[in-house]
Amino acid sequence: MSSQYKILIADAPWSVEPEREVFGEIGAEIIVAETKTEEELLTLAPQVDGILTDRQSITSDIIAVAQRCKAIARYGVGFDNVALKEATASGIVVTNVPAYCIDEVTDHAMALLLACARKIPLFHKHINSWNRDVGPPMRRIRGQTLGVIGFGRIGRAIAPKAQAFGLEVIVFDQYITSEAVQAEGAMKVELPELLAKSDYISIHTPLTPETQNLIGEAELRQMKPNAYLINTARGGIIDIVALHKALSEGWIAGAGQDVLPQEPAPPDEPLLSLENVILTPHVAFLSEESTYDAQKTAASEVARVLTGQMPESVVNPGVLDSPALRAKALAGR
Repeated sequence: MSSQYKILIADAPWSVEPEREVFGEIGAEIIVAETKTEEELLTLAPQVDGILTDRQSITSDIIAVAQRCKAIARYGVGFDNVALKEATASGIVVTNVPAYCIDEVTDHAMALLLACARKIPLFHKHINSWNRDVGPPMRRIRGQTLGVIGFGRIGRAIAPKAQAFGLEVIVFDQYITSEAVQAEGAMKVELPELLAKSDYISIHTPLTPETQNLIGEAELRQMKPNAYLINTARGGIIDIVALHKALSEGWIAGAGQDVLPQEPAPPDEPLLSLENVILTPHVAFLSEESTYDAQKTAASEVARVLTGQMPESVVNPGVLDSPALRAKALAGR
């Protein structure tokens, strides 16, 4: 007996048992990509009703051949690896997991902040010489200022953690009211003021055309020379060439980066040679609990779309009125 639906998992780096549990309830067959290449996905996409992806790009070419597909789900918050405009035009609902890994990312951002502030990597490197006079002078964290760029779920969640260490929190977010920021014990400011006042800056905004290279040379030059820049969002939000220059020439004291524009980082990535930057391999999201949550939620969103229910998080809501989506729904009956 053939399955009613076929689901393509483009690049799951984990066991797909949570997905099997969800899709088994609607009689769906799972197809797991083996090579995780665009060529393979172009071959598989025409036969599937839904696609789940982690970091694999679902390009306009893939969408063009995915004529049966009604839903694309991202295993996480960001969806910049999905050709959103083309998906909407093709009547494909795109979903994400907005409540995913909030604790993990904010814990990781605070860990990077604290490691920078307390010079943990530098002291570890110099432990044999017992040299305490390395890097910039250390300052007491309490009473300093954290600037948060992007005050969505993750940006809001880092505020109380930072405040517990005695940090004052200021926020730049064009889409959040001052009242909403004040309700979290923080203050809304414009970006130039945040850059000039912050001792630490933590980025929590999605990567969009508007935020691409949001922090470039001009912005880095506005920061304090003893400030640190933390990024657990997306690498493309910071101009990495300008960041290297800022760190090398001492415009800022240091940086903690979980993300880079090119991942994995190439062996000759200039940031790797600097002592005043801490790099981690895009792991801020990672825990056993967050991985399971992402798998179960993403699969459930696709299942909702296929069974005619409203998904909980649609990133292209205009598609819900799309004639193309209605035509696919009718064809699937």
